[in-house]
Amino acid sequence: MTAEDLLPGLHPAWWTFDSKPERKENQTQFQEQGVPEDEYKECFSLYDKQQRGKIKATDLLVSMRCLGASPTPGEVQRHLQTHGIDKHGELDFSTFLTIMHTQIKQEDPKKEILLAMLMADKEKKGYIMASELRSKLTKLGEKLTHKEVDDLFKEAGIEPNGQVKYDTFIQRITLPVQDY
Repeated sequence: MTAEDLLPGLHPAWWTFDSKPERKENQTQFQEQGVPEDEYKECFSLYDKQQRGKIKATDLLVSMRCLGASPTPGEVQRHLQTHGIDKHGELDFSTFLTIMHTQIKQEDPKKEILLAMLMADKEKKGYIMASELRSKLTKLGEKLTHKEVDDLFKEAGIEPNGQVKYDTFIQRITLPVQDY
């Protein structure tokens, strides 16, 4: 019996039977989040254009975002540096899983939103005005367009001149997207 018989349809680069503890931890982490490792393999294989079991470092950002992570270009660069990969290098699937695990573990959208809102609420009232939130969203960080802010406010049930309470806002915008 060959490896291909045991693992039909998988690229030979994934026929590794070594048990690296880090990889097992990653698999467990992904399973706890309800994300099948197959989705990661499928995405990885889309960017493995030469079918060698490696993707280009330049494809890491977009492949991570395809899987629901939200890394910044700086974060991707730090991940690559941590693994000794330069911007023109390549990474294998095991390294990709490790990077995804690290990124997902550090992302906490609720915490990030709360910290940003607390910074804007100097008087610690528990809310900020919608106009102030609009200003921050269109001028700072990853700038949103006015239409994107309008859509966000509509989805979160925020009146254009109303107050935005942290807890309600965070709860509404971090709900999982409904999959019909």
